[in-house]
Amino acid sequence: NKTRTKNDDDAAASAFDRAIGLDPKNVNAYYYRANYHFDKDDFDRAIADYDTAIDIYPEYTDAYISRGLAYSKKGDPDRAIADYDKAIGLDPKDAAAYTNRGDAYLNKGDPDRAIVDYDNAISLDPKSVLPDGEAFALAPKDAWAYRLRSRAYLQMGEWDRAIEDFTKVITLDPAYALDYDGRGLAYSGKSEWDHAIEDYTKAISLDATIFYVYGNRGLAYSHKGDLDRAIEDYSQAIQLDGKNAVSWWINRCWARAITGQLQQALSDCNQSLDLQPNDADARESRAFVYLKMGKLEDAIAEYNIALGLNPSLAASLYGRGVAKLKKGDTDSGKSDIESAKRVQPDIADEFQRYGIQLTQLSHSSQHSRTGRAHRSRPQADR
Repeated sequence: NKTRTKNDDDAAASAFDRAIGLDPKNVNAYYYRANYHFDKDDFDRAIADYDTAIDIYPEYTDAYISRGLAYSKKGDPDRAIADYDKAIGLDPKDAAAYTNRGDAYLNKGDPDRAIVDYDNAISLDPKSVLPDGEAFALAPKDAWAYRLRSRAYLQMGEWDRAIEDFTKVITLDPAYALDYDGRGLAYSGKSEWDHAIEDYTKAISLDATIFYVYGNRGLAYSHKGDLDRAIEDYSQAIQLDGKNAVSWWINRCWARAITGQLQQALSDCNQSLDLQPNDADARESRAFVYLKMGKLEDAIAEYNIALGLNPSLAASLYGRGVAKLKKGDTDSGKSDIESAKRVQPDIADEFQRYGIQLTQLSHSSQHSRTGRAHRSRPQADR
């Protein structure tokens, strides 16, 4: 196989231009030039050529599918779905149209409709569906419909069905790291932390560069109470992609606060807020660090900001209540704590595990090493 070069691409583009110059009604020339622009991520020019191809030949199913993919790449799922609808109307047995429409629905946050389309794609031709128009060489084609449906099940919280589909995909394609990450997320949803850690570890063994897999494994370790390993994984996620790892800065802040590494925890929270100043979880986490440090005014101020961003944060209500009680503001403190319990009835038990007990009101009390998992990624990326 020859490696395609820039000169090859330029020659192909020139050939399409010449073909169109010779015959302005050459529908295939417009279509393939559109594909050329698509491959270059020039989606506007691709769409313009797909438009022309469709104008010349209104029943060009592939052009509708390809234009739908271009709209999806531009973040316009509604127009993409309209194109897939047209393609399905022209050819109700086109499995790729169902797969791509399912993907568009999934990106819109409508996993129910996505699953219906993935089911149709699988029933029509499970060996012919590819996502996003990719010539995906690393995985068998018949894995993709299951792979996409498994992610829809993740969005819906249908953990057992997601695990079933991911297991099918892994059987078909055991070398694709993100399938293990996805199944790990499903096991995490079921609180089956050992199985989740096993899958995340397998994913890392296949591809050690995906930062959020380390973060996901860190969350699982945190839930198991192994905060030292959790901190190691959060640190690796941050090292790989610190600018996009806000969740892991926050979680490492929280884990370090629980283990008494308060200055390091504060530094982590500060870093997360430098990246996203209006992140309620980061504000809540820094407030917790201040609470553990005994900086009550700072803790209350941070909790106020967190609750302004998200008034239903039980941990912020409870933490602010504790800080107020420590300052002697009994009525307001009790009110916050009762409000927190209405949101999360077991919030007092949770804080006791972190070393915050109303009976002692001291940040030096004994605590377990079970971490609060502020964030988890809702679905595996493809």
